[in-house]
Amino acid sequence: MSDEIEEGVESRGIGKYRDQIVSGPIIRTLIWLGLPPLINHIVMMVYHVADALWLSMYSDYVVSVPRQTWPVVMLFQAVLNALTAASLSIISQYVGAKSYREASASASKFFTLAFILGGIFSTTFYMLRGFIFTSIVSVPPEIFDDVMKYSGIIAVDVFLNYISFIYVTILQSVGDTRRPAIVNVIAVSANVALDPFLVLGIGPFPRLGVVGASVTDVMGKLISITGLTYILRKSYPDLKVKFTSNIDFNWVKLVLRIGVPVLALGLTNSFAFVFQLRLVNAFGVVVATAYSIGFVIMDIVDGALWGFVGANSIMVGQNLGAGNFSRAREVAYKSALLVFSVILLGSLILYPIRSDLIVVFTDDPQVFAETDSFLKTLLPTLSFFGLFMIGMSTGRGSGHTLIPTLIGIVRLWGIRILLGYILSFNFMMGSYGIWLALSLSNVIGGSLSIAWIKYGSWTKAVVGKY
Repeated sequence: MSDEIEEGVESRGIGKYRDQIVSGPIIRTLIWLGLPPLINHIVMMVYHVADALWLSMYSDYVVSVPRQTWPVVMLFQAVLNALTAASLSIISQYVGAKSYREASASASKFFTLAFILGGIFSTTFYMLRGFIFTSIVSVPPEIFDDVMKYSGIIAVDVFLNYISFIYVTILQSVGDTRRPAIVNVIAVSANVALDPFLVLGIGPFPRLGVVGASVTDVMGKLISITGLTYILRKSYPDLKVKFTSNIDFNWVKLVLRIGVPVLALGLTNSFAFVFQLRLVNAFGVVVATAYSIGFVIMDIVDGALWGFVGANSIMVGQNLGAGNFSRAREVAYKSALLVFSVILLGSLILYPIRSDLIVVFTDDPQVFAETDSFLKTLLPTLSFFGLFMIGMSTGRGSGHTLIPTLIGIVRLWGIRILLGYILSFNFMMGSYGIWLALSLSNVIGGSLSIAWIKYGSWTKAVVGKY
């Protein structure tokens, strides 16, 4: 086979999903693309719930350790989010336009950047984590040592995430959402199987607690990268993902134009979550634990979100690349309605049984009461968070990321942080002030996002400008 990819010709693999994405029934195609990531997320959700369960059996408060680490990891992966947003937008639009040579070249450029930047940020996170968790996050002393142990191993996971996320994004950009999901299901299943043995010390295994949880995370990511590499080489020989030095200025300029707003949002998101966590930690380890358990339970509800967010981005990107501008808007609007409806249904089911779920993770009456307050306040507004995320995915698929970024900044800094601080301390509402601000941020962010999807001027392709 020639190394050249002939333009406009359906090269083996790259363009095989294009016709259905740009001309098939919208809802059916959304479900077709979204179901594998949805199943993937359900498996991930099962893992996180199981992980929280094993950790709660190890210690009452250690269940909060992963949530203490997550916002900081998110900060060091903000560049990764920008890279994947630009990668999905550019590659999917090239595939939609049948420009397969450019799609392949861009895939290699994104992989090279991800590898280099992943190494840099992983090392930086490891070196700075002591200062961050002491002086910025202000981790409660009861769990500080566990947070340091956990984050030291998760630093390796940061690097591996840069590689695996780029691989997944490249495959999703051509419309292949199934096999990345299958790979992740296998990796997470191995993770789930090993987790209780290493966390609780079952049989001949040592009782490692949070260290065991972090070790299984790294092992699962290595399995995932191995499987994704095999799929790319076996099924998409024309997508020659390799290290390259052929990264030109015009390509970088396009990536920056798409990625910088996403990076800005990622950084502001991450810092906002860090400061939000500091607000939570100010009320002690009981509130910090309730915050963690509450999010574990809410993850059960928003599973539909993570399947259809990616499907929406793919369909928006490829339809814009194919010149189907009105269809791209219809895709985004129907995605928003679908996600809103599914999450609302999930919230209605979960709300009356929330107490039964809380007792699975804690028998501490203080933690129980605080978690119940969290869920009563947040669950009714979770479907609006789905609208916000569909707005973000529409921006990423179209390459027009500025407005969703601005909405995200207002949602986090104006409402979650500023209003949360005022309600908690100035109005003396305590932790409930934080929960109320979180709830209001969902409603306002979601409402602004659906208005932008319906009326915003984002239905223009970006790859023609490169």
